[in-house]
Amino acid sequence: MIFGKIDFLNLLPFHVFIKRYARTTRFHQSLHYHKGVPSALNREFAMRRIDAAFISSITAKNCRHFGVGIVAHREVLSVISLPAPDKADADSATSNLLSKILDINGEVLIGDKALRYYYGGGEYTDLGELWHERTGLPFVFALLCTHHHSDELRRLSRAFVSKKVKIPHYILMEASRRSGLSPEQITYYLKFISYKVGVKEERGYKKFVKEAKKKGINPSLRKIRY
Repeated sequence: MIFGKIDFLNLLPFHVFIKRYARTTRFHQSLHYHKGVPSALNREFAMRRIDAAFISSITAKNCRHFGVGIVAHREVLSVISLPAPDKADADSATSNLLSKILDINGEVLIGDKALRYYYGGGEYTDLGELWHERTGLPFVFALLCTHHHSDELRRLSRAFVSKKVKIPHYILMEASRRSGLSPEQITYYLKFISYKVGVKEERGYKKFVKEAKKKGINPSLRKIRY
């Protein structure tokens, strides 16, 4: 299986989990990584160059998934809009559309660079928090999708959400060096991220799809132009 890997901090617990999971199953014999930012992995997945990945919500409507995603129940900290001239984030698909749905003008910033800005104390609007204020629902930024290998991904998904993942100190320190954030800042940020997509999260996702259609965008891998 070729697995699309996003090296953002919001997926640090999943990367720790999948290494452990692969060592205890035959999964490691076929697991290969293909790294990229969300928008790039969306394209690779659509072209079937990778078998599974966390796919941006805007393009995941018709994808097969098993209840795992990147979810913010209120604030998210890593998807923000800055008080600046309108500018989309080239790494993102879903977050750019979310800012339009929320009628927020400004520069969209996602991922680790958004976290660095947040911890720097600048002015911003948290798009996850604003979505919750207006809808009362969580926001699903991505879904763990697959083209095939369904049985394996189902087992993996269930195992991932069944227990809390503890991040080893050395991995936390490595993430700190890579991101420019302290281990304490990373640990605090991860408290705002969850991964189980249950009933309420599905409602939030369907609400997003509905609002996207109102903007004239049908979230589908086949119909989105990159």
